[in-house]
Amino acid sequence: MTGFTTPWAPTSAELAACIECGLCLPHCPTFRLTGDERLSPRGRINALRAVGGGVLTIEPSVAEVLESCLQCRSCEAACPSLVPFGRIMEGGRAELAAALPRARIRRAIAGRWMRRRRLLRVATFFAAVGQRLGGRRWLPKRLRVGMRGLRPLPFRSERFVGREFAPDGEARGTVGLLAGCVMEPWFGGVHRALIAVLTAAGYRVVVPKAQTCCGALAVHEGRAADADRMREANRAAFAGVDLVVVDSAGCSAHMREHEVGVPVEDAVAMVDRLIIEGLLPRVSGGGVRVGVQDPCHHRHVQKIVAEPRRILRAGGFEPIDVDPHGTCCGAAGLYSVAQPATSTMLGRRRAGQAADADVAVIATANPGCEMQLRGHMETPVRVAHPIELYAEAVGLMGAQ
Repeated sequence: MTGFTTPWAPTSAELAACIECGLCLPHCPTFRLTGDERLSPRGRINALRAVGGGVLTIEPSVAEVLESCLQCRSCEAACPSLVPFGRIMEGGRAELAAALPRARIRRAIAGRWMRRRRLLRVATFFAAVGQRLGGRRWLPKRLRVGMRGLRPLPFRSERFVGREFAPDGEARGTVGLLAGCVMEPWFGGVHRALIAVLTAAGYRVVVPKAQTCCGALAVHEGRAADADRMREANRAAFAGVDLVVVDSAGCSAHMREHEVGVPVEDAVAMVDRLIIEGLLPRVSGGGVRVGVQDPCHHRHVQKIVAEPRRILRAGGFEPIDVDPHGTCCGAAGLYSVAQPATSTMLGRRRAGQAADADVAVIATANPGCEMQLRGHMETPVRVAHPIELYAEAVGLMGAQ
């Protein structure tokens, strides 16, 4: 299609797959909020068809259509024609980034800064200082919810990269852990829980030093070349392991679709499998109610829905659906910074659903979802990864 300029652009076949039946519309968060056809999946596809055909150029009005998409892919899960909407939006965002040199700081964060561990450690230190000073008032308004949604941060976060963890007994195999960008400094408790569970099941866990960010944020912001470089770095870093395990839903979905040379498994799916195989314990508990929030990249992309609920039951909990329909919470990577109004509306809606569920704990397996929920909850509710809750319940690690 002559109007496109990058090698990552959506193809004619991908765009032609949409027959405009409209079955996706009830599942699209932005269409449900606005009723605006332009801000629906088929509206975005039509915009890209027009750009590809040279009818339109990528100008601010077209950018609004593309940038407003959460890339939650709920439309893709509902589509009878199997339109690869995620791939289309990745290509569309690459075209947008090439055509309009705006949002430079946000794109630089996604494409370059998130892979620099030293810079993230410095940012984490200052965020920890801000938490202790109650400094949300001096932050830009669009960053305040994110700050409120952070876990309490240590001044010096635990480092996992470059370390190995021995199994309990004879090794069944070697798995490589994706440390991630924000997961290591901000969500170290999730890594600790996963490592405790995997080593208890007999796996040697290595966290290669040469690894980098998975690339999901970069590709969502149109930095496709940066994402390709990250993938190749991870391909080399994880070459010596049997399996890569990822404990962030968005990262695991991205790495499974953008292959790194060895199999990639989402941590929730793997732990569920190990429990079913009898390699991990089950406990009976008092049936403590835990609300379950399904990240979009679990429910819509990887079809991981039953697994977190089985893990929680194995830990003696009673899982309660926060939203059985799986509507996006509005986190979506850097969406809360790029589209704060829409993100806030969706976040408040999901926080209200969680409050209505009348639970003291919410389980979600994605860092952005966790921050979004905690940031919008009006009353204190613990939000944790389901593997953390399981590891605590079966005695593999202490309560956080």
